[in-house]
Amino acid sequence: MKNFLGSIGNRIFFLLLGGIVVAVLVTNWLADNERRNTLRELRFQHLADRVEQIVQAVDDIPPAQRPIVLQAAANFGFEARMVDDMNDAIGPNASNSPLVDMLQARLGEDRKVAVQRESECPPLRNDDVRAPRRETCRVIYVSLHDQALMRLRLHQPGEPPVLRGRGGHSGLGNLFGFQYILLFLVLIAMLAWLVARMATRPIRQLAQAASRLGSDIDHAPLAETGPTEIRQAAHAFNAMQARIRRQIQHRTHMLAAITHDLQTPLTRMRLRLEKVSDVALQQKLIDDLGVMHGMVREGLDLARSMDSSEKIQALDIDSLLDSVCADAADAGQDVTLEGSTRAFVLAQPGALRRCLTNLIDNACKYGKSARVCVALEQQKIAIRIRDQGPGIPEAELEAVFEPFYRLEASRSRDTGGTGLGLTIALNIAENHHGQLRLRNLPEGGLEVLLELPPMTPPKNR
Repeated sequence: MKNFLGSIGNRIFFLLLGGIVVAVLVTNWLADNERRNTLRELRFQHLADRVEQIVQAVDDIPPAQRPIVLQAAANFGFEARMVDDMNDAIGPNASNSPLVDMLQARLGEDRKVAVQRESECPPLRNDDVRAPRRETCRVIYVSLHDQALMRLRLHQPGEPPVLRGRGGHSGLGNLFGFQYILLFLVLIAMLAWLVARMATRPIRQLAQAASRLGSDIDHAPLAETGPTEIRQAAHAFNAMQARIRRQIQHRTHMLAAITHDLQTPLTRMRLRLEKVSDVALQQKLIDDLGVMHGMVREGLDLARSMDSSEKIQALDIDSLLDSVCADAADAGQDVTLEGSTRAFVLAQPGALRRCLTNLIDNACKYGKSARVCVALEQQKIAIRIRDQGPGIPEAELEAVFEPFYRLEASRSRDTGGTGLGLTIALNIAENHHGQLRLRNLPEGGLEVLLELPPMTPPKNR
C-alpha cells in the first residue's frame, strides 16, 4: 500500500476523488438543509393562510352561532372550538417559532396569538378509527375582535409514509438511490483518474527520456509542447542533453587526437632506437616503446568505444562468437566455445567484436584460458567467459572497470596491461543496452557475464 501511494499519479487520483466526494457531500448537506428550511417556511405560510381565513370567517358571525360553525371544521381538516383562556398554551410545549410572528403580522398586533406543538394528533372525527396518526400538529390560540378566544388544532402535513413489504416501494427507492450513488462515484473516479493521468504524463515522459539518455546520448530530444511549465522543463532537459553530448564529443575527439598524434613521434623513436649500439639497452627501450604503443592503441579503442557513430545492424551472435574464438585460437590462446542461441542482436559489429576480444584476451592473459558459453536466459543472450586464474578480490570487482585501474602496480607487459580493457568492454556493452558483471567462482577462477537483449524473441529448437 505504501508503494501504491508512493506514485504521484495515485496520490493525485485519491486527492481529487476524496476532495470531490467531500465537496459533493457538503453541498448535498447544505442543499438538504436549505430545502428543509424552504419547506418549513412554506408549511408555516400554509398554516397562516388557513388560520387567517378561519379567523376572518368566524369574526363576521355572531358569538352564538360560532360553536355551530366550528363543529363543521373537522370536514375541512382542522378542529376548532371556543375557550375561556389560553393558560394551557403557556408551558413546556409553547412555541416561539416564526409561525407566531407570521400570524401576528397577518392578523394584527392587537390580537393575542399563541402556538403549541403536539407530537401526536388524534383523529379529527371519532368515527374515523382508521385515520393514521400524523407526526405533529399545531394548536393555535387566537383572540377575535370581540376578545373571544378561539382554539385551533391544525394537522401539519407530514412526510410521505414509508411503505414496506412486498407491495411497498422502499426497497426499489433504496435500490435506485444506491445505483445513483454508485454511478456518481464511478464517474467521479473516471474523472479523477483522467486528470491524474494527464498531470503525470509529462513527468513519466521526462523520466523515460532521462532513462534513455543514460544508454543513448544521441536520442531524439523531447517535444517542447504542452503547458508552459512542461515546455520549460522539456527545453531545459533538451539543453542539458545537448551540453552533455557536446562535452562527450569534445572529450572523445581530444582523446582520439592526442593518441593519434602520439603515433608519429613514437614511430620516429622506434626508427632511431635501431641505431643504439648497446643491445641490452636497445631491447629495454624497444620494450618500453612497445608499451607506449599499446597505451596509444588502447586509448584510441577507448575513444572509439565512447563514439556511437558506427552503423547498427543485425548480427548473428553465434557466428560472431565463433569467429572471435577462432581468431583467438589461431593466435595460440586456449579458448573453447559451447552452446548456441540462434538469436540476432542489433549491434555495431566492430564495437561488439572489440568488446568480446578484450574479455577473452583478459581471461587468457590473467587466467591462462577462456571457456566461453552462450545461452538464452530470461529473454536475454547470456555470454559467460570463465578462466582458471586467481580471481579478483571482492572489494575490487567494481573498481576494475575504472579507466587505468590495475590490480598490479607495475606497467610491465608481462604482468599487466594499461587498465583500459574492461573499461572499453563496459562502454560497448552499455552502448548496446547490455550489462557486464564479474564474479569469483567457488571452485576458483573468474566469470565474466555479458548480457545483451536479443533482436527477436527466442526461437524454439
